Amino acid sequence: MDFPFIVTLSAATPAYFRGFTLIALKEGKEGDKEEDHAGSFQIIDEEETQFMSNCPVAVTESTPRRRTRIQVFWTAPPTGTGCVILKASIVQKRIIYFQDEGSLTKKICEQDSASEGVTDKPILDCCACGTAKYRLTFYGNWSEKTHPKDFPRRTNHWSAIIGSSHSKNYILWEYGGYASEGVKQVAELGSPVKMEEEIRQQSDEVLTVIKAKAQWPAWQPLNVRAAPSAEFSVDRHRHLMSFLTMLGPSPDWNVGLSAEDLCTKDCGWVQKVVQDLIPWDAGTDSGVTYESPNKPTVPQEKIRPLTSLDHPQSPFYDPEGGSIKLVARVVIERIARKGEQCNIVPDNIDDIVADLAPEEKEEDDTPETCIYSNWSPWSACSSSTCEKGKRMRQRMLKAQLDLSVPCPDTQDFQPCMGPGCSDEDGSTCMMSDWITWSPCSVSCGMGTRSRERYVKQFPEDGSMCKVPTEETEKCIVNEECSPSSCLVTEWGEWDECSASCGTGMKRRHRMIKMTPADGSMCKAETTEAEKCMMPECHTIPCLLSPWSEWSDCSVTCGKGMRTRQRMLKSAAELGDCNEELEQAEKCMLPECPIDCELTEWSQWSECNTSCGKGHMIRTRMIKIEPQFGGTACPETVQRTKCRVRKCLRGPGMEKRRWKEARDKRRSEQAKKNLDSEQYPVCRLKPWTAWTECSTLCGGGIQERYMMVKKRSKSTQFTSCKDKKELRACLE
Repeated sequence: MDFPFIVTLSAATPAYFRGFTLIALKEGKEGDKEEDHAGSFQIIDEEETQFMSNCPVAVTESTPRRRTRIQVFWTAPPTGTGCVILKASIVQKRIIYFQDEGSLTKKICEQDSASEGVTDKPILDCCACGTAKYRLTFYGNWSEKTHPKDFPRRTNHWSAIIGSSHSKNYILWEYGGYASEGVKQVAELGSPVKMEEEIRQQSDEVLTVIKAKAQWPAWQPLNVRAAPSAEFSVDRHRHLMSFLTMLGPSPDWNVGLSAEDLCTKDCGWVQKVVQDLIPWDAGTDSGVTYESPNKPTVPQEKIRPLTSLDHPQSPFYDPEGGSIKLVARVVIERIARKGEQCNIVPDNIDDIVADLAPEEKEEDDTPETCIYSNWSPWSACSSSTCEKGKRMRQRMLKAQLDLSVPCPDTQDFQPCMGPGCSDEDGSTCMMSDWITWSPCSVSCGMGTRSRERYVKQFPEDGSMCKVPTEETEKCIVNEECSPSSCLVTEWGEWDECSASCGTGMKRRHRMIKMTPADGSMCKAETTEAEKCMMPECHTIPCLLSPWSEWSDCSVTCGKGMRTRQRMLKSAAELGDCNEELEQAEKCMLPECPIDCELTEWSQWSECNTSCGKGHMIRTRMIKIEPQFGGTACPETVQRTKCRVRKCLRGPGMEKRRWKEARDKRRSEQAKKNLDSEQYPVCRLKPWTAWTECSTLCGGGIQERYMMVKKRSKSTQFTSCKDKKELRACLE
């Protein structure tokens, strides 16, 4: 690992500690040798923590005082080091201390949490025959309920799914590898265009490009929106499957599968794969929150899973280091096999049915000695939602001419998917399950009963649902009608539901045709009421225009945002329209040019001679280097001439120079004494030695510094600060 963990040492109130020591050791080591220590600590707050003077790899307190919490960064050692033991000792008072006990010791091993769900399994050669067809279904689980911290309510989404079935010679992405440009654009912008281009360039190694639509918002119940799915095929050479989708908005976070092998060791095809997914970092942006400003990672880092200890501001942060809750689940189901198969043992009866091709299923192998009626139409699918079910058809055996020849079954079953599975079919209605049958309309003899269902979601194209919402059938009550029974008419039609949406009541009536023969009162009910289900309130769809084209990027260079809108043509019949009218996504243009930026000019230095002609210089520093074609930096050193009094010649010259130097030293000392009297609460360290000359030949400068040693809290910063002096190099 090359990213830091935060190590926290805390005491629960009212407990406290005054001092502490913190070390990290390789498992089984005592710390007697330098190589026994693992990883490295980094100080966060120098007022609270420091490295021990006699043991630089350990951290201790800066000053002994009451405290309840300290934090430091710790970077893990290289992969392969093994488990690490974090040990702490604390001091409450001089004679009360605790060391390496209970929670003061923590064992951390590789792949404890950072690599959860990540395995490095070898890719074997495939020996399966023919081809297999699969359906990938993506179930997003990322929502404000499951991940409440900083959840982006307005902009949460999954980008379009992109992937392929491929050979082991081409890998789309993998943990520990570097993201390609295509992966980077999916991770940062949610754009699959470049990724699809990269996949198609590997045409010999790719069998199917996998694509599914984006999801705005990221999560909705399955009875409102079907989970996105895509179908793909694999063969012996291209038996791996990979895909990815961006968790948006985010710096560069994705979920997906890498090189999932669908070939079995016994030369068959995997029937079903169910995999829970956690987000991973593409290593191209260093942001730590969903909507962090763009911060390119330079140099680019390797792809790695996100962990709950990455950064305190991360939405997945957990100081206890627990596992990140899953954000999605992917289900890969085999739906057909084609061609001659090596492994002919079926997994189950459903598998036999699913693997039969339509043209094979229509072949009639009925013996001529069996006479049947025609097949009935297929029944409705047993599943009322977008799930796998069955449908049935029947026929009657009219005659069996040869009793020694068995006749096939009179029932035929076929797998099917419930309504609402097709993303392309905008006219699909999503229906509820049937409500249970009503009681029979009579207490004896033959009557009728009914049942209902309601529309959960109307078609996306605005058309009406044409599927039946009510069924009626005859029913028989196996009791003879007694003389005390009265004769009544059939029930009339149901009145309209009392509610226009949600749950209401409806009624129907009947008349008494004949009173009981024994003269008793007729006990038959003449009015019947029951609940009725109308469409869910506020769910009747609004009529919306198509999405507009994406707007221009909000910036002329670098990363920005672009939007698109749609108009409300007509409001919903009930309540307000809750449909989204605007969407936003990231966009990327060429990097912006960055001009050179300089500090202000320094003061002119002293003349580099004590007499006669010389020169002075001044300098300025480069704050920002030019990038991406920005303006180049101008000169950073200027030089000007200076002239001091004429140089004296003769035997008295040396004595005079010595006297001037002495006077100058006395003047500087007097100035220092004045500073000390004027700012008695500002203590400075002595001047450092002059630095080496900045150039080897003429025109260079030297620097020296006086640093603040101690500053009173009441002292203004401007009156007590570090000092710096420049001078021309003495030639």
